[in-house]
Amino acid sequence: MEQFQGRDSTPRAGSIDKSRVLEIKPLRCLVPIFPSQPNFTSFNTPQGAAPFVCSSPSGPFPPGATSFFPFFGAPGSQGTSGHNPQTTPGQTPPFPFNTPVSDAVPITSFRASSPPRAGATSYHHSRAANGDTTSSGRVTRRSAKSQLQDGVAGEAGNGNAEGERTRFRKKGSMDPEVDDILTSFNIIEFNSARQNDGDKDSVEYVLLIFDLLRRKIAQIEDSKVSSPGVIKRPDLRAGTFLMTKNIRTNATKRMGSVPGVEVGDIFFFRFELCLVGLHSPSMAGIDYLRVNLQEEPVAVSVVSSGGYEDDVEDGNVLIYSGQGGNLNIDQKLERGNLALKNGLDRGNEVRVIRGVKDLASLGKVYVYDGLYKVEESWVEKGRSGCNVFKFKLIRLRGQPEAFTTWKLIQQWKDGISSRIGVILPDLTSGAESLPVSLVNEVDNEKGPEYFTYFSTIKYSKEANSADSSSGCACAGGCLPGNLNCYCIQKNGGYLPYVANGVVANAGQLIYECGPSCLCPPNCKNRVSQGGLKVRFEVFKTKDKGWGLRSWDPIRGGAYICEYAGEAIDNSKVEALHSDMDDYLFDATRSCPPILPSDSNEAPKLPFPLAISAKNIGNVARFMNHSCSPNVIWQPVLRTNNRESDLHVAFHAVRHIPPMTELTYDYGMVPPEEMGRQKKLCLCGSSKCRGFFH
Repeated sequence: MEQFQGRDSTPRAGSIDKSRVLEIKPLRCLVPIFPSQPNFTSFNTPQGAAPFVCSSPSGPFPPGATSFFPFFGAPGSQGTSGHNPQTTPGQTPPFPFNTPVSDAVPITSFRASSPPRAGATSYHHSRAANGDTTSSGRVTRRSAKSQLQDGVAGEAGNGNAEGERTRFRKKGSMDPEVDDILTSFNIIEFNSARQNDGDKDSVEYVLLIFDLLRRKIAQIEDSKVSSPGVIKRPDLRAGTFLMTKNIRTNATKRMGSVPGVEVGDIFFFRFELCLVGLHSPSMAGIDYLRVNLQEEPVAVSVVSSGGYEDDVEDGNVLIYSGQGGNLNIDQKLERGNLALKNGLDRGNEVRVIRGVKDLASLGKVYVYDGLYKVEESWVEKGRSGCNVFKFKLIRLRGQPEAFTTWKLIQQWKDGISSRIGVILPDLTSGAESLPVSLVNEVDNEKGPEYFTYFSTIKYSKEANSADSSSGCACAGGCLPGNLNCYCIQKNGGYLPYVANGVVANAGQLIYECGPSCLCPPNCKNRVSQGGLKVRFEVFKTKDKGWGLRSWDPIRGGAYICEYAGEAIDNSKVEALHSDMDDYLFDATRSCPPILPSDSNEAPKLPFPLAISAKNIGNVARFMNHSCSPNVIWQPVLRTNNRESDLHVAFHAVRHIPPMTELTYDYGMVPPEEMGRQKKLCLCGSSKCRGFFH
C-alpha cells in the first residue's frame, strides 16, 4: 500500500483514491507548542511558531474560532461569528465554567485545617472526604474521589441530594435571597472556640438557625413556579449556606461523645448532623478519622438509615452493612469499611445514629443512640449475590435509653405490649381523633381535678375587631403563590405553613382560612383546625403535678395543639389572677424571643385575649412552665365575616423526641404588675429565672 508522505491531502475532483492513507501518529507523540515569551516557562518553543492558545469553553475566542456544543446552547445554533451566540459583548455567558474559583465552596471541606491545640485529645483537621487529608490538610485527588463514591453508596434514596448540594456549593455565599433571610435573623457570630468545640447552647442555637432558615426558604420556594422535575431541597440550601458562613459548631472531628449533643436527640435532616459535628458526610453512612495518608482510618460514627440489610431487632445491638459495591460488584475493604474494621482492632467507641420511619412525613427521623463498639466483622453474600461486609456493634452500658424507647412505643401502638400506669386509655372520651392516655407511674393519684374536655376556644359573645373579612374564594384549597387569595394577601403574600404543616415564621400572627372561606377542611391554611396530629399522654410528674408529652417525634415548627377554654372578659382577668387560676392563659403577656437577638415583645393581637381552662379545656391545660421551653404559642386569626375568631396555637420550637415533656414560657407580666405573687419555678433549666407569675 502506498503511503502518503508530505503531499497535499486534498484529492483532485473525481479522483478519490481509497488506497491512500495518512501516516497518523498518536496525540501523545506530538510536541505542544507554546508562545515564546521571557520568563514564561522552561519549554522551548520553535522560533516563528504560532502561539499556543487555550480558551474557556464559553469564550472569548480568538479570530477564526467559535464555541461548540453543548457550550453555545442547542444543537444547530453554532455560528461563525467568533463569540457565544447567546451573549453580547460584555455579558457573562450563561454557563458556570466562568464562575470564579474563589466563589465556590470546596468539594470536600468547608473549613481550612488548623493545627491541633496543645494538650488536645481529639483530632483536629479539615473535614474532607471522611477524613482523607494530607498532613497539611490539603485534599488529595484520591480523597475527593472517595467522598463522591461514599456519597453515592452511603444512603439509598438520596440520589438527587449530591447534585443539589453541588449546585449550592457553586452558589455558596453568593445567594442574596438566603443572605437576606439570614441577615434578618440578626445572627450572633460564633467565635472559633465555639465553632470547633461546642456546648448545649451552641448546638441548640445552630440547629434553631438552620431550621428557621430552612422553613423560610421552603416558604419562598413554594411560592415560586417551579420547573417540572426540579426537586426542592431547602435543607441542603440552608445547610450549605450556613457552612459557608461558619455558622456551625463542633467542627473538630473527634472520637466519642460530641459536646452539646445528648443521647436521644433527634434530627430530621442529615445536614443537621453535619452542622453540629455528630456525623460529617451528608450522604455516606460511615464517618472516619485519618490524621494523614500514612495512618489507617478509624471509624467515629455510623448512620444506620435502613438503606441496607441492617438487622435492628435488638435495641442494643446493630448489625451494620458495609458501604460500596452494587448489584454486580463485591464490597471492598477500603475507606469506611476499613475504618470499621480498624475500630474492631483498636476497640474505639463509635457513635451510632439510627434512622427511624417518620409516618407523618413518610421520611425518616435520625436518633442519636449513643456510643457503641465494634465486636465482630465478617463477609457474607448479600441479597444481590455479591460479598457484603457485616459489622456487629454493641451498645455501651450506662447510657440513657434512646432507640429502645422508640421500639417500646411502637409496641404500645401495635398493641403488642401495654402501657404501664394507665389510668384512662382516652382522656378525651373520643373528642379527639387520636386518644390521649392518662398515666401515673409516680404515686396513687387517680387523675387531675374534674374538667370537661373541649377541643377549642369558647366565646361567650362576639368579639369586636376591625379585622373581620369575607374570606377567600379558593374552592380547591389555597395554593402557594396565588396572590389572588385573600388569606395569602393577609399573610404578606405567602402561605404561613410549609410541608407537614410546619409554620414558617415563628411568633407572628397567622391568618388562617375560616368559616367564611370557600376552601375545603383539608386546605393547607387550616392547620390548627384539624385536631391533634400526634399521640399524647397526660402523665404525673415527680414535682410539678400533671404534665404533657408525646409518643411521637415532633419536628421544629410543627403544630401541637391550641389552648382551649373559655374566653374571659378583660374586666374579669384581674379577679382570676387574684384567685390563683392555674389554668389561665393571658395572651397580653410578653413572649420570650425564639432567638436571643429578637425583641422581647408580645405578638400583635387584634384585641386582648385571656382564656381560662379551669372548667373546660384540652391537653394544653397540662403544659407546664419552663424558662427554656420547647414549645411557643402564636396567635391565629381565622377569617370570618361575622366575628373575629382569635385562637392560640402552640408550635414546637425545635425537634422534640418522644416521651419528652412539652413546656412553654408563661410569659412576662408588665412592670406595673411585677409585685404580683410569684410561683416557684421547678423547670430545672440552666437559664431558670427561679419563679414565674
